[in-house]
Amino acid sequence: MLGLPRGGIPVAAEVARALRAPLEVFVSRKIGAPGHEEFGIGAVAEDSEEVLVSESAQRAGVGPEQMQALAARASRELRTRVETYRRGRELPELTGRTVILVDDGLATGITAEAALRSLRRHEPQRLLLATPVCAAGTRNRLRSLADEVICLGTPRNFLAVGHWYDNFDQTSDQEVLDLLAGDTREG
Repeated sequence: MLGLPRGGIPVAAEVARALRAPLEVFVSRKIGAPGHEEFGIGAVAEDSEEVLVSESAQRAGVGPEQMQALAARASRELRTRVETYRRGRELPELTGRTVILVDDGLATGITAEAALRSLRRHEPQRLLLATPVCAAGTRNRLRSLADEVICLGTPRNFLAVGHWYDNFDQTSDQEVLDLLAGDTREG
C-alpha cells in the first residue's frame, strides 16, 4: 500500500488497515501553474527523472524554460519530502507484487500519473490506483497506466477534490509521519 502525501496517506492508512497490508509513502510532486499552484500543469515522481508535462501547461502560457525551472524546484521539494517521510528507509521491493497507490482524490490526476509511470518501472505484478473521488476524464486517462483504477465516486460536476469532503483540512507532515509509524496491520 503506497500513499501519495500528504492527503493520500490518511486514506491509504485506512485501506492498509482494512487489508492488513503494510503502508509506505510514495512521493510525487505537482508542478502548479504560476499564480494558480493548485492547478497541476506537470509533475515529478521519485525514482524517475521524467518530468511529466500536461497539455494545460501551454494553455497556461508556460514555456519550456519556465517549465524546466518549475520542475527543478519541484524535484528539490520531492527529495526533501522523501527524506522527511522515509527517514532513510528504502522503497520496499515492488517487483512481482501487487501495488496499490492511494490518493485522497484526483482532479487533473497529474501527480498520480507521474507516480504510476515511475512505479510501472518497478515491474509490479499488478498496479492499482485507488481514490475516493475523481474526475471522470482523469479516471479514463489513468486506466491506461494502471491495471485497475478504483474510484468510489466520479461526480458529474467535479470542481475540486475538497468539495467532496466534509473536512478537507491540510494533512500535516507530522500526521503523515504518525500514520507511517503506526502498524496498519493491527486493528
